[in-house]
Amino acid sequence: MNIENICKQTIKAVKETGNFIRQENFNLSANNIENKGLHDYVTYVDKTSEQRLTKELSKILPGSGFITEEDTTEDKTEEYTWIIDPLDGTTNYIHSIPVYSISIALQRNGQTVMGIVYEIVRDECFYSWEGAPAYLNGKLIQVSNTDTLNKSLLATGFPFYDYSRMKPYLNFFTYLLENTTGVRRLGSAAVDLAYVACGRFAGFYEYSLHAWDVAAGAFLVQQAGGKVCDFSGDENFIFGAEIIATNQQIHEEFMDKMQLYFQ
Repeated sequence: MNIENICKQTIKAVKETGNFIRQENFNLSANNIENKGLHDYVTYVDKTSEQRLTKELSKILPGSGFITEEDTTEDKTEEYTWIIDPLDGTTNYIHSIPVYSISIALQRNGQTVMGIVYEIVRDECFYSWEGAPAYLNGKLIQVSNTDTLNKSLLATGFPFYDYSRMKPYLNFFTYLLENTTGVRRLGSAAVDLAYVACGRFAGFYEYSLHAWDVAAGAFLVQQAGGKVCDFSGDENFIFGAEIIATNQQIHEEFMDKMQLYFQ
């Protein structure tokens, strides 16, 4: 099994689907938007993109399983399983805010061996595979070398349906606003993680996320030299609905401060 070749074939499929998403943004209207739940939207573009991707990925790796966001195919885990978000940042997409992406990870027996995040508007493809460094459009990338929180630009996401942890979240958010260079909210966790991987952000944290939001981006951060964990410092960040991703230098300081608010 040549994971590098699989990655290259997958990038081709991802970019073709990204072009479809880019073009369909001009045709999207309010009549095309469905509500999956509280503040949770989906369009025909999400669903069609997922169908296109699963079809192509089944050709690339026959017999593989899928974990997908839009349920256009039955979730099924196999030795090799794809974890797919066909359009991460749908709310941005609906409002023509230019930060949205495709996120695809490939796992082998539960371990991620490949990750791709394609930021569609900027045409930036972040990718890596098992045993390789991380790349952005063919160029090597690494996490930042920022060495203190005070010098760090961070990213997060705002919960839109699970408000059970809002008090500690807002208290920690206030601390970071007062003790860092700033905190950004882009609206696509996959892009946030890719930006940590390439050093634009020193760190990212969020809760109430799904595997398809973070599996590819978390792998990119690790391959680019960063650290990824859940809020307790453990490794349940793909299916545990919470994630912290940082460079090596600020990780301990970030965790120490966060534990004061999330216990």
